[in-house]
Amino acid sequence: MTDSGIDTAPVRLAPGDRAPDFTLPDANGTPVSLADHRGRRVIVYCYPAALTPGCTTQAVDFTAAAGELAEAGLDIIGISPDPPEKLLRFREKEGLGISLVSDPDKEVLRAYGAFGPKKLYGKEVIGVIRSTFIVDAEGRIEQASYNVKATGHVAKLRRELGLG
Repeated sequence: MTDSGIDTAPVRLAPGDRAPDFTLPDANGTPVSLADHRGRRVIVYCYPAALTPGCTTQAVDFTAAAGELAEAGLDIIGISPDPPEKLLRFREKEGLGISLVSDPDKEVLRAYGAFGPKKLYGKEVIGVIRSTFIVDAEGRIEQASYNVKATGHVAKLRRELGLG
């Protein structure tokens, strides 16, 4: 925050940067750590809110691709500011099979550059910037994508990974 109380532009991660480590509770309240995934690549995606149309589309698409991504050595972790109880309702309502974790203080979202000023319906607001990161097996950023579109994003990612 600046002295005026307005969030400044977030720092953006780039390939080669160390991925910020985190341990956050999942929908069941169980801690999930990025470090637990060392040795495998991880798709970390940041989304604004569970149970909203765009975020549902993205989570359902990731769930549909999860088996193929796992076979290719990629785990998936979705991060939002939603509390675990809401993530549980989201997972159950939509039949999601991916790991969703809660970052209510937005510390991890900020560390990934995924929280700050963004355009929403033509207005600048402060919020979660829909973003996707591929973290390599050693914990470094392999790819960082900001302001991604919810619809079609997983298919685009699969193509970029040579899977689709």
